Amino acid sequence: MDERRVNRVRFRAWRRGFREADLILGPFADRRAPSMSEAELDRFERLLEESDHDIYSWILGAAPTPPQFDDALMAELRAVSAP
Repeated sequence: MDERRVNRVRFRAWRRGFREADLILGPFADRRAPSMSEAELDRFERLLEESDHDIYSWILGAAPTPPQFDDALMAELRAVSAP
């Protein structure tokens, strides 16, 4: 595992610019990124390239999730953000 890559992903997840997204993505990345496979890290990095407001809406189910992001990773994000 490339520790620098994991740390970069964690940094990006915490510093989104939209606090609500930070509070979901940051703790998720802290917990999961160190154990993610290369493919999972690839998917998570692609997700982090999207708009904060879009990601937040997809996680909450307020907007339909595009097929390329509607996967196990999104299901995990939804599970950790569920009330």
